[in-house]
Amino acid sequence: MRLLKLVPDHTNIHFLKWRIPFFAVSGLLVIASWVLIFTQGLNLGVDFVGGQMIRVTFTHSAAAPVGQLRGEITGLGYGEPMIQRFGGANEVSIRMKLPAGSEQNAGLADAMARRITGTIKAAHADARIDGVDSVSGKVSQELYKTGIQALLAAMAAISIYIWFRFEWQFGVGALLSLVHDVSLTMGMFAVTQIEFDLNTVAAILTIIGYSLNDTIVVYDRIRENLKKFRRMPMPELLDLSVNETLARTVMTSATMLITLFSLLLLGPKVIFGFTAAITLGIFVGTYSSIYMAAPILIWLKVTSKSFVPAESAQERQERLARERGA
Repeated sequence: MRLLKLVPDHTNIHFLKWRIPFFAVSGLLVIASWVLIFTQGLNLGVDFVGGQMIRVTFTHSAAAPVGQLRGEITGLGYGEPMIQRFGGANEVSIRMKLPAGSEQNAGLADAMARRITGTIKAAHADARIDGVDSVSGKVSQELYKTGIQALLAAMAAISIYIWFRFEWQFGVGALLSLVHDVSLTMGMFAVTQIEFDLNTVAAILTIIGYSLNDTIVVYDRIRENLKKFRRMPMPELLDLSVNETLARTVMTSATMLITLFSLLLLGPKVIFGFTAAITLGIFVGTYSSIYMAAPILIWLKVTSKSFVPAESAQERQERLARERGA
């Protein structure tokens, strides 16, 4: 029985031929992602901004009455709510700032939630309350700070590890690809306004781990080939290395995407953002290993001599003496 091969043997795709256009496109996408993040902003969840979020589904309605809801809740005197579609057209999330004094008296927030949900149920017979989440402002600030620190620490630690295992140029390449992957993922959240919460931070950390794994596999093969083919031009050597690891990369990505697409289509909506982030991360992580992490080695002047130990003056004299004697 013949084994299934997603990538034929002796594949020879010239990936590095298009490195400059792809690198330029990636740079523009990273810049566009950060422009959107700073201008449009992320749809931060209650985890990061504090307050209460109430999720409501109108089971017998095609669309949620957002305008009517806003007027009903505003009339309660707790301030103007932030109401957004959440999943289907008949599902919304209602965000409220915590009432004054709730830091000292948690009962005030619970009373506000009960009053809001009671008003919604009284005015809309088909309203179903799917959940009520509450986070204090102090806790949300700490969560946001520690979440960002976790992302930066993970990226820095990974780059240092690759630096020591290979050469500093490889560490720079790995860090560049990680910045690319994280930026595009966060850019997707800025464009789609999918809720960005602690689950999303966990997804980005997962993407960093996956991208690192794929990058190290490619880098390890590049290092082996640098020792083996000392006179081969770098673009050809990088193409060879990427093609030799392509079957493994495609099989790993394909098996993960099958599961992720199943979760996107059939999984619970509460983890939709988590699943969407990892799905995009698989694509951009695989792409960056080929078109970000590998080409940067050319511009950072990596050659076959990068892994040859430097010859000391004494060793050089001894070698020259042996050559004269011969």
